Amino acid sequence: MNQIRRQNIAEYINNQGAASIKELTALFPEVSTMTIHRDLEKLEQDGIIIRTRGGAISGKRQLSASESNLEARLNTNPEAKIIMARKAASLLTEGNSIFIDAGTSTLAFAGELPDINLNIFTTAPNIAVELSKLGHPNIYMCGGTLNKTNQAVSGPATMQMLEGINIAMAFIGVSGYSMDVGFTCGKEEEMQVKQLVMTKSFTNVVLMDDSKYGQILPFTFANIADADYVISNDHLPHEFLKLAEEVGTMIL
Repeated sequence: MNQIRRQNIAEYINNQGAASIKELTALFPEVSTMTIHRDLEKLEQDGIIIRTRGGAISGKRQLSASESNLEARLNTNPEAKIIMARKAASLLTEGNSIFIDAGTSTLAFAGELPDINLNIFTTAPNIAVELSKLGHPNIYMCGGTLNKTNQAVSGPATMQMLEGINIAMAFIGVSGYSMDVGFTCGKEEEMQVKQLVMTKSFTNVVLMDDSKYGQILPFTFANIADADYVISNDHLPHEFLKLAEEVGTMIL
């Protein structure tokens, strides 16, 4: 039975290109999450798949470290990302200037944008490419030093450009959230960009699916009170929802 299940898991991952632990647990409800982890470990040892944080990707092609990291994040909670993206798109007003942060949730948001007149600023080359499919928005790509892992630019050139713009609404991605330390990210330069954008923006929209709750990364860039909206996939804990209500942050 173990061998049959592993064959089915391998076939699913190779057909889809990637799969999250959550997906695999739903596909094989008769076994525990720990069993799924052991199956992936065995399949990786056999050279069939490549394990990533939160799941696995197909072993049919070798990826660079930065590509596999991005590939894994793109395929983590994909349904949640689409739900959040559509909610975020509903907030847009034609003619506004908006900022779209780097990240996989914000990349999904870029893919759901309507083709309307907007001025869009971004620090993510992959998001700028996605937006280039639209005919009406003006797209402004910030310069700076590229982080290949998360497809974000940062540094003095980035900060200088951001200082000179006015933003009606900023859509910010997060890597983690804790009730103790707030919204967090993994790089100091990411923190600096996010903090500057949020001070420049009239309305701050944070995109955070439930998998980010309880995760703590090194750098805090904001607290829940700094966000006007938090967009999620409807699975956030009661304590978070209660705090949001107390500080006047709207949850979508």
